[in-house]
Amino acid sequence: MQLLSEQELERRKDREELMQLGIDPYPAASFPINVTAEDIHKNYENNKTDYKDISIAGRLMSRRIMGSASFAEIQDATGRLQIYVRRDDICPEEDKTLYNTVFKKLLGIGDFIGVKGYIFTTQTGEISLHVTELKILSKSVKPLPIVKRDDDGNVYDGFTDPELRYRQRYVDLTVNPEVKHVFVTRSRIISKMRQYFDDHGWLEVETPILQQVHGGAAARPFNTHHNTLDMPLFLRIANELYLKRLIVGGFDGVYEIGKMFRNEGMDRTHNPEFTGMEIYVAYKDYVWMMEMVEDLLEKITQSIHGTTKVQVGDKSIDFAGPYRRLSMFDSIKEYAGVDVSEMDEVALRATCHSMGIEVDDSMGKGKLIDEIFGEKVEAHLIQPTYITDYPVEMTPLAKKHRSKEGLVERFELFVNGKEIANAYSELNDPIVQRERFEEQLKLAARGDDEAMAMDEDFLRALEYGMPPTSGLGIGIDRLTMLLTNKSTIQEVLFFPQMRPEKKINIASDEDFMALGIPGGLIPAIRDLNIQTIEQLKEQDPNKLFNDVCGRRKKLKLEVPNPSKEEVEAWLK
Repeated sequence: MQLLSEQELERRKDREELMQLGIDPYPAASFPINVTAEDIHKNYENNKTDYKDISIAGRLMSRRIMGSASFAEIQDATGRLQIYVRRDDICPEEDKTLYNTVFKKLLGIGDFIGVKGYIFTTQTGEISLHVTELKILSKSVKPLPIVKRDDDGNVYDGFTDPELRYRQRYVDLTVNPEVKHVFVTRSRIISKMRQYFDDHGWLEVETPILQQVHGGAAARPFNTHHNTLDMPLFLRIANELYLKRLIVGGFDGVYEIGKMFRNEGMDRTHNPEFTGMEIYVAYKDYVWMMEMVEDLLEKITQSIHGTTKVQVGDKSIDFAGPYRRLSMFDSIKEYAGVDVSEMDEVALRATCHSMGIEVDDSMGKGKLIDEIFGEKVEAHLIQPTYITDYPVEMTPLAKKHRSKEGLVERFELFVNGKEIANAYSELNDPIVQRERFEEQLKLAARGDDEAMAMDEDFLRALEYGMPPTSGLGIGIDRLTMLLTNKSTIQEVLFFPQMRPEKKINIASDEDFMALGIPGGLIPAIRDLNIQTIEQLKEQDPNKLFNDVCGRRKKLKLEVPNPSKEEVEAWLK
């Protein structure tokens, strides 16, 4: 049984009444649209003759009934438009039901309507649509939250609870129109990135999401099972190893924008599924990639904001290159005051303990260094900064450094204290790659559930030969956070992962009867929209007594009225 509020019950009654009048609240036929609210507001004053025969649709967002004429607002995908509805215009014949009953009484805020007419300007200067035809397109049976705005645009009683906004994004987008801009910007970021790659001749491809071997990153995967093949599969944590196979196959540049899945914690910058972009370009190295990333981000930021400078919280961040370059070891020395370049695992573990950094026995040398870096360095990297030249233990898929023993050619780009890009000169020696995978297997045996698995098919591909290649991954969600000035990843995901909603335990008839309520009176209780024991206990006894007696009479229940004492006993 669905738990309904009083307003929801009323809207369902309005729906039934519309149907009794012969009006389908959900008509199947399409409604012609020849203009948008945004187009009208932008262009009407300069070209009034084009707005004499308007057909537009949207959601009813406000209404001011004034006798035989009314003003209202509808909202389409581009914005709001005031409409003027006059009874004799939409009801030219004697029957005035469409205005007197349907528009004034049975329509509600949130309903979709289609209207036709012509644009005019009111005496107060408001561009409006004079309606000559009106049609119901969809009846809303759940009321929208009412968001009040004053003449200056200040919001009162807004729909602001993050739990509700993320869980009911469809409501958030409707009543908080500024939210839509975030996702329009996100789409523009991806579009500009795709255009940049396409203009360079690099090919957009698709690789498997269900993979036999999880690889390409240090992360815990989601497990599943394919029934027909009777085999385990993993949701991909990265698409790196498949994209490199395509470089082996002869493509000079390939990229993919798609979902990745990691079975890990959730916080302000992590969601179990996220959108990543990975690109691999043959005959390039990580030095070239740094220059490409600077050019890419500069062009994206310029396209979105008209400048390379972006306001993020109280900081102004400039995406114009070149970016600062700082090696991993030098960054730890600068911000943590310790030189870890010559430390072994024992010394690194002792250093972590001395700094109050929690570690466990499964962590090898690479993870210990990463923990120090994350705890002591990341927060200082506000302006775009490349952290370069990582220890080999931290990066099993990167090529060894051309001049620094024990390091690999890798960089991560940090902005506002968070990593948004990761790139290597890709390891293409199959013998060394196998050794790196074997080291990962040893870490897995120690309990590291983020260690990479052995991928024999990928090794076989490398054995056929892969040209020198540079690869890059960019977190689309985090980049969007920066370019829209949002502090949580949930703000830039349409539907972030949420905990299950708490279920409302609707009481059975037996539950009510256990409190002493006669079975014959339960229909009166439910007709008052009291569906749970908690709701019952919240009632005022005097009001409940009067309401139950009134409902008993209305419903013609063949059971005597309860006494006040009996009602009081139900609530104890």
